[in-house]
Amino acid sequence: MALRDPRHSPVPAADPTRLVSSVIWPGFVGTTVPEWLDRALRNGLAGVVYFSHNIDPDVPGQLPALSAAIRAANPSAVVGVDEEGGNVTRLQAREGSAIPGAAVLGALDDVEVTAAAGRAIGRLCRDAGVNLAIAPVADVNTNPLNPVIGVRAFGSSTGLVSRHTAAAVAGIQQAGVGACAKHFPGHGDTVADSHLDVARVELTLAQMREHHLPPFQAAFDAGAAAVMGAHLIVPELGEAPATLNPRAGALLRDMGFGGLLVTDALDMAAVRATVGPGEGAVLALLAGADLLCVGNPLNAYTTGRDDEACFTEVFDAVYDAVASGRLPAAVLQAAAGRVAAFAQWSERAFAASQGSGDRASGTGPSGVGASGVGASGEAIDWVDVAARACRVDQGAGALALAGPDAVVTLVDARTGHNMAAGPTENFLATALLERHQVCVPDVDLLNAENLSFLVSAGASLGEAVLVLVDSLASPGQQATLAAVAAVAPQALCINAGLAPEAGTPTGTALTTIHCHGFSRVSAQAVVRLLNSRE
Repeated sequence: MALRDPRHSPVPAADPTRLVSSVIWPGFVGTTVPEWLDRALRNGLAGVVYFSHNIDPDVPGQLPALSAAIRAANPSAVVGVDEEGGNVTRLQAREGSAIPGAAVLGALDDVEVTAAAGRAIGRLCRDAGVNLAIAPVADVNTNPLNPVIGVRAFGSSTGLVSRHTAAAVAGIQQAGVGACAKHFPGHGDTVADSHLDVARVELTLAQMREHHLPPFQAAFDAGAAAVMGAHLIVPELGEAPATLNPRAGALLRDMGFGGLLVTDALDMAAVRATVGPGEGAVLALLAGADLLCVGNPLNAYTTGRDDEACFTEVFDAVYDAVASGRLPAAVLQAAAGRVAAFAQWSERAFAASQGSGDRASGTGPSGVGASGVGASGEAIDWVDVAARACRVDQGAGALALAGPDAVVTLVDARTGHNMAAGPTENFLATALLERHQVCVPDVDLLNAENLSFLVSAGASLGEAVLVLVDSLASPGQQATLAAVAAVAPQALCINAGLAPEAGTPTGTALTTIHCHGFSRVSAQAVVRLLNSRE
């Protein structure tokens, strides 16, 4: 189902306040609609982006009711959420995603399963009242040191990422929800996280065209309703981040994409710490963006500023730029037209999905569907999918856990968290607790000697020892692995990060399970795999 030509879409023309509001997409604080947001929505605000703090899984129906209240204020509101499956979830943030992430799906390399995962994501969104899923990730993760993409990508092969991106887009949109491929023109070869710094891709445009643009073309060919730009510099396009770069915007449109171009969050350091969110919004519109994602008002770097102030900063800057003539009204009209075109498409797509009988067949912890259904209607066991995608590099340790009465010592060697995913619970500990007793020592409070003593004590009693890592390239995590291996060579390493190429040394002698991500479903898959070997 194609988007209509935005020139034929009704957009506010006479009232500059409504016109400016119609391209701004803020976050907000709370699980109900705050007064300022209700007022802005009634005055034409484009919509909202949900974050995990907007969702209360303990209150049945809270999120659909919130979406209904937003649409009561603005029936055309674009309601979006980062819902990639795997590591990055907002709708299932507390318990972790029940849908495998991109790296799991890429490792399995079954496009029908990926399409089914897309449909499951689409149902989660649709049942929550969300009409734009900020997914899938179309980046080709060619740099293993990439700090922000990693297992969020389908893989490091352009062809593999292209076919799975297309499948995910098709699946999401079959559920009546728009897909937003990200992060154009490709964030996979960076060594900086644009949440924290300006990222650069030190590749020629020809190299970008060969290796990083094809998945976006595949998304467009699959009918993706939207694409998200990246705050990264491609030197051949100039020194402005792509989000603020007219040459990047032109490159996108030259690829034949006529849909909605969304900015990555304007509160990320690549914009916030350079030109600022207000000026960034103006530059993004001049570069061809349509929808201005303001960002998460509860991010650490927005401390001291409330949600309304974050929105107002962007609104005032855009309004002043239009009033001064710096931002031509025609540019704003074109952007507003594409936002309106998406809203119209969304209404038709939702109606079509309802008419097709595409219903969710289960509910997750947020009260929205998470079950998988294959192309022929059969149910999909996502834990089985994630388990089949796991790869084992055999060392001294056996792939088995002791019986339910034994204690499993779980050493969590991870350091920090991915900014896109945010801090999470220890899903592996939770999955283990369903059948086992679990000891999780606080690595931060133990020195190497004490940790070795604790682990060796458990191992001497025949207890299973697991070490959880998410970066085999991290010196700190490698040090913990070495300390455990020295006293418990039968221990198992659970690698929730990128897996090296088959046959490549992992840097540890321990038997290693590569599960391609850290989520509820991947943790359950690891435990199922271990328990099946008892």
